[in-house]
Amino acid sequence: MGYFVGEQEYFKGIGKIPFEGKGSRNPLAFKYYDAKRVIGGKTMEDHLRFAVAYWHSFCADGTDMFGQPTITFPFAKSDRWQHALAKADAAFEFFTKLGANFYCFHDIDASPDNDDAVQYEKDYHRMADELLARQKASGVNLLWNTSNIFSHPRYMNGAATNPDFNVVSRAAVQIKASLDVNMKLGGSSYVFWGGREGYMSLLNTDMKREQEHLARFLMMARDYGRSIGFKGNFLIEPKPMEPTKHQYDFDAATTIGFLKNWGLDKDFKCNIEANHATLAGHSFTHDLQVCVDNGMLGSVDANQGDMFNGWDTDEFPTNVYDTAQAMLIVLKNGGMGSGGLNFDAKRRRNSTDDEDLFIAHIGGMDSFALGLEIAQKIIDDGLFDDFITARYSSFDSGEGKRFAEGKMSFAELAEYGKKAKIEKRSGKQEYLNNLLNSYLFG
Repeated sequence: MGYFVGEQEYFKGIGKIPFEGKGSRNPLAFKYYDAKRVIGGKTMEDHLRFAVAYWHSFCADGTDMFGQPTITFPFAKSDRWQHALAKADAAFEFFTKLGANFYCFHDIDASPDNDDAVQYEKDYHRMADELLARQKASGVNLLWNTSNIFSHPRYMNGAATNPDFNVVSRAAVQIKASLDVNMKLGGSSYVFWGGREGYMSLLNTDMKREQEHLARFLMMARDYGRSIGFKGNFLIEPKPMEPTKHQYDFDAATTIGFLKNWGLDKDFKCNIEANHATLAGHSFTHDLQVCVDNGMLGSVDANQGDMFNGWDTDEFPTNVYDTAQAMLIVLKNGGMGSGGLNFDAKRRRNSTDDEDLFIAHIGGMDSFALGLEIAQKIIDDGLFDDFITARYSSFDSGEGKRFAEGKMSFAELAEYGKKAKIEKRSGKQEYLNNLLNSYLFG
């Protein structure tokens, strides 16, 4: 398959990104991601289901809290509607040249925002028709969409958790429109990110009431989505703070507890972002494992943070230790189902060439492809699984098995403890670290 080009080609001089193997020094070629290579019975592209984030790739212009824009987009237009159309053409050209089969977007990434709710909705549906035409022409599909209900000043005190009912209702306008658009575009999932669903100070916050309102809002959105035929997963993306001091979807465990408490866990799962997990004081793999253990892994936002910065830096993933361990968890889960690996990552502010956008994604895709390859080798060899099985073997027979199966009273457990012979058993942490290194570097 070739690549999509609209009325004009925006990334001139860059063709379809080839696979050249690990010996290649071509920055515009894959070293490890070979889309059709079969690993563990599935192709790499089917395992990884890569998606490109509209917001970072085609909206983030290098602006930060200390500096002005540094990145000039080749599709920039002065007219907002013409800009949106040119952006869509450039985006689909990028997707197809890169070889990513999916994309994700916020409503106002793709369609012009408007304070007039009626005009906003009209424009959004018009833009959805444009996106659908490009999907059909390119073969690229929507992984998920979401709504930006955190940037506009109206949402400074939250959206679904806002103390003003008028703001809550305005947020519903955007969610409803995005669900309608999702159905039009055939999205696999729908994401809620509660960037301002939390509090800055408990001195002015009724936390219990806000969480009740959030649950009610999600129930209503779910019911509406199901009523129009949406059959995919609704996803919550945990994050502990930033921009809000404390967000109610703090981490995977908190989010899952909230969903189960309100009976939403049958329709909702988690969209785990690596950088958000580390901001919560966890590893990326921790939050993935929490989701897998609870049957709540829906999709993944692939990025990484900077260990020296205390904020969400949204860097492209290059740490193969992380990608290998993440894919090990995903593979043992049987994959991501209708989810995927969305690059919620942006090139650095001083990476201003058009080719840098390609190079950044190539690096992220190669890192996860290599992680997939390593993870499959670990599973095939079974050394880690054998070690863990042996470590917990005392629960697989005899009195330990009775305990694990709930067939022992507490008094019996205590009585057994009086005669139990306890021996030190090493956790062999250094051995396991070295064993992992042997897969990465052997």
